[in-house]
Amino acid sequence: MTIPTQLSLQGFIAAEPQLSFGESGHARFYCRVGIEQHRKEADGSFTKIEPVFCDLVLFDRSAERAYCRFKPGDQILASGYIHEYEQELQGGASRLREQFVARRIGHDCLRTRYVVDRGQAMPPERRVREAAVANQPSPAVGT
Repeated sequence: MTIPTQLSLQGFIAAEPQLSFGESGHARFYCRVGIEQHRKEADGSFTKIEPVFCDLVLFDRSAERAYCRFKPGDQILASGYIHEYEQELQGGASRLREQFVARRIGHDCLRTRYVVDRGQAMPPERRVREAAVANQPSPAVGT
């Protein structure tokens, strides 16, 4: 049995996140993420070099929750996949772009101080009921 994995991204929120809604009402979270880079020197030390930047998006309920929780400068970890697409430019030309589509996102616990609010303890039967509802597949929708 193989362990299911996804791509991950470690970086920082580089600009104010944006929340928008498509024609169908689905939420879309967008932000620029900086990814720190280091170069290994001949003596074994590391030199920090300019970060690289990418677009990060989340959709639906995750987008709405992320918009309330993330600010510029926050250190994040995200898992998901890379989406490549063509962007049309003026004059009929186009260029290939990519964005990281996060399925999960959270603060980097090695670089962020925070408090976990677990709420009140839930009776076991309610926990089982809510877990069953949460595991229901959501209907497929286009965004």
